[in-house]
Amino acid sequence: MWKKALIILLAAGLCSGVSAQIREGLELYKVNTPIESRSVSFENPTGEPGAGGKAVGETGPGRKGAPFKYIEPGEEVVLFDVQASGTIRHIWMTGDWAKENRKDLDNILRSTLIVAYWDGQEYPSIACPLGDFMGAAHATPTAYESAVHTIGEMEALNFWLPMPFTRSAKIVLKNESDKRFRLFYQIDYTINDQHDADIGRMHVNFRRENPTTQRADFEILPKRQGKGRFIGAVIGVRTLHPGWWGEGEIKIYMDGDQEYPTICGTGSEDWVGLSFGIQETTFQYHGCNLNFKSDSTIMAYDYPNEKEKEMQTEYISMYRWHIPDPIYWKEECRITMQQIGCCYYEREDDWSAATFWYESVPSAPLTPLPSVEARTTGLELLHKR
Repeated sequence: MWKKALIILLAAGLCSGVSAQIREGLELYKVNTPIESRSVSFENPTGEPGAGGKAVGETGPGRKGAPFKYIEPGEEVVLFDVQASGTIRHIWMTGDWAKENRKDLDNILRSTLIVAYWDGQEYPSIACPLGDFMGAAHATPTAYESAVHTIGEMEALNFWLPMPFTRSAKIVLKNESDKRFRLFYQIDYTINDQHDADIGRMHVNFRRENPTTQRADFEILPKRQGKGRFIGAVIGVRTLHPGWWGEGEIKIYMDGDQEYPTICGTGSEDWVGLSFGIQETTFQYHGCNLNFKSDSTIMAYDYPNEKEKEMQTEYISMYRWHIPDPIYWKEECRITMQQIGCCYYEREDDWSAATFWYESVPSAPLTPLPSVEARTTGLELLHKR
């Protein structure tokens, strides 16, 4: 009898997994559908049928005539502008930010912004430095794979979260640097998707505090109201003091929480699925994709010993995706991370966060972005590696 019960439970689990895949749009064998496939790039900026590859290249019409575009200092380029119901399925980009090519473009992935508008809302639901949006804090891509991002050895950037829209979608790239760079890109999407009016749209907010303030927890997600689902974040840490920085706990306040949250973690590295310090190791839903210690040293205040001490600055890029373990809220949500060192004391460091969540529109404006200078300062030692 117990064997029969076990078989039933296993079968139910497998069916549940298959059903979850179908709900997520992974029903690979379905061909009778109103959904149509499209793609935009500089070779087909409108995505219209039969309109790709028309540019004239060195070898003639339709022969690689517009694979890339130079993005000038201060230029804004519309990458995607579609009037329909649909879903963005994949974004790929590469450019002159690859280490072998970039020369003086070290900060270009922090200086350049990706901005997205859904369904006619006048202000954006996504406003984030390009590198952080594509999975690399500190404007420093490293090769890795996660459920949300994949980055190649030559720093090709891929983004995989679906981004639905019911009437229109617009994505703009803004070069806020004083440098010119090449951009190659492709956005793969579908149209005629049958979305409910209140479906969650992708929202991405970027924050940086340099430095953070003792006992004032760093806000990963400033307070949002209405229904939503927290997907996760790409976190950047630059250490400003000696010693271990990551004892702080994540706090997820939701639906009426006041002083204490509903969800509370045990440490910064614990939240990204690691332990006993941070290690450069990557997985589908959690990990650390950059753990760099500068060769040079500086003098900084050592809190436990109450004196100045020589230290090497550390740069960490880490991530956590709540996809198999969802975090929903019904009325409101706010997410913070404490700034605590080992063992135990309050400290200040340089923290950034690109935070991803779904929320229906109309939605409240995002928090203001830091200036170019505020986004890029402090990365000099990292780029000398």
